[in-house]
Amino acid sequence: MEIKDFADKYKKELSKKGLTALSKCLRGAFSATGKVMSGIKPPPEILQSKFDYIANPKSESFTAGFGKAGILPDGIPGKKYYIAGYGENNPAQGVIDVPYAHALWLDDNSGRGAVLLISLDIVGMLNSDVNALRASLADFARATDCRHISIMATHNHAGIDTMGIWGRLPFSGKSSEYMSFLFDRVKTAAIEAYKDRRDGDLMLGSIEVPDMQEDIRLPIVYSKTLTRVRFVPNDGSRDIYIVNFASHSESLQGCNSRVSADFPGYMRDEIREKTGAETIYFVGAIGGMISMLIENEREIRDSGGDFAESTKNIGKKLAGYALSIKDEKKLAPTINFIRREFFIEADNSILMLAKTAGIIKAKAYFDGASSLGLSMKTEMTYFEIGDLHMLLLPCEIFPELAYGGYLSADESATGLGPEVNPKPLVEIADDEGLVIFGVANDEIGYVLPKNDFLLHPDTPYLEKIRDRHGRNHYEETNSAGPNTAQTIADTFESIIKTVRETKSFTN
Repeated sequence: MEIKDFADKYKKELSKKGLTALSKCLRGAFSATGKVMSGIKPPPEILQSKFDYIANPKSESFTAGFGKAGILPDGIPGKKYYIAGYGENNPAQGVIDVPYAHALWLDDNSGRGAVLLISLDIVGMLNSDVNALRASLADFARATDCRHISIMATHNHAGIDTMGIWGRLPFSGKSSEYMSFLFDRVKTAAIEAYKDRRDGDLMLGSIEVPDMQEDIRLPIVYSKTLTRVRFVPNDGSRDIYIVNFASHSESLQGCNSRVSADFPGYMRDEIREKTGAETIYFVGAIGGMISMLIENEREIRDSGGDFAESTKNIGKKLAGYALSIKDEKKLAPTINFIRREFFIEADNSILMLAKTAGIIKAKAYFDGASSLGLSMKTEMTYFEIGDLHMLLLPCEIFPELAYGGYLSADESATGLGPEVNPKPLVEIADDEGLVIFGVANDEIGYVLPKNDFLLHPDTPYLEKIRDRHGRNHYEETNSAGPNTAQTIADTFESIIKTVRETKSFTN
């Protein structure tokens, strides 16, 4: 979530003194007085969700189906659609390739109903729009006995703005016409996935990718694992690949003004060309910031900055890794999951200003406890598909929060040690094989460890700052606040407690 671009509008127009005054004014506006004036309500009670669980398979096979629909609108470049993910006010000037909505229908044939997993070639979608999209699919879900829908983004920085913050500020960059079109295309993909369903096996495999990612912020921690789940239909028809990998989809870089699916599109094309299989792609723990290495990046910039060919090569190379997986194990046909809503502190005054101005569609609640007295509702979902354990998170989480490897007190920006950070998610789950799915069912921005969370003392969230080691702290300006990591860990801990209690009681 690039709130930085929103803040840049003010930095160009206001002096340093003005920025400080603006920051204080913004934070004061969302105090208890601001709550009374704006009519913000207290947060509603959230009921504790249950773990939808069966211990043993009721069938010998899964049923799966795949659907897709292009999400490229007509009229580019004539109509004004904004490229999302870098600077504001970057209208689409053309098209490199078509971004897609992909849908996976998956049923364990237990009689409880199927789940629908959707992947969109967009930068992200706020929870309010996710729930609106779910509502638009409600009739479809009832008619097909679909018990859960999750909507995830490939975090594509060459897609069209679906959040609102990349337009010509202070106006929203999100087009209601495009969102309506997007919803219709998602429904088309979902229907196609349902019609495509076939019985078969799910095969789980993975491979280490040693040479394709980079981490531009300490500590150097990220998952190099590409996880592939391959659906093999009993009738011998084409396979379906489910691929998860940790990287920002931003290989076209900030100089790009053309619509594309970025490298995931070329990865999917290569897999289809080589095997006939269709692929649905999901991102992992990408905060901090995990991106793809670009060979000869400096030479490309010096020669005009067109990264289209290098992006295609990246996608093909990643496909090669996905296709090289040999060791697989068959997953038992059980799909167990728990979805849990929770509240996060809304400390970012720029985010709240964008919300109040109608630039982004998010709902805030007055809780009186956080620094601004505000919170926002979001969600996470934990899946167990056979032996595959998946955690769907609504953010770009820093990998060390998932896997461990925090900075020491000497290394951190704050001088605080790793003990102030939450237990890593894999430790909470007691599962080193836990697969993280990021930017899922919401986009609340970066989630950082508390001991390396640093804001500008005078203009928090408006200006980035360098720490005592000279390191740049940009990601904090695009975060909800310093306590989000602990809230996510606490929520996941409550989920795992429910999972273990349910299994103990059932078994």
